[in-house]
Amino acid sequence: MSGEAGTGGKAGIIVYDGECPFCTRYVALLRLKAAFGDVQLVDARSDHPAVRRLVDAGIDLDEGMALIQDGRIYHGDDCIHRLALMSTPSTLFNKLNAAIFSSPTASRILYPFLRAGRNAALALLGRKKIAAK
Repeated sequence: MSGEAGTGGKAGIIVYDGECPFCTRYVALLRLKAAFGDVQLVDARSDHPAVRRLVDAGIDLDEGMALIQDGRIYHGDDCIHRLALMSTPSTLFNKLNAAIFSSPTASRILYPFLRAGRNAALALLGRKKIAAK
């Protein structure tokens, strides 16, 4: 269950793996809170209502982060694409992120590699997947 890409709407809720150093750093570097004061960052390992909503919708948070925006769910490559469209060009990281992931095709091709890096980092750090929490 994902939405179409495109800009507009408020930032919404970003659900990411709070135990993944890459995920945590990514959402911090995007600086979405600076651009959209109403954005909520939610750890996928918490018992937050947004996490329950995603799980109830059949979203596997071990397969990717999610964005809930304007009542729609963007997951995995759709999420990272949407976030790239929403971020400001305020930093070099944001400029590079937008240049790469503003393309839905690039997001779809590259996201599995990002997810593999996350899974490898969790294994090396001895951390369990979200579903095993």
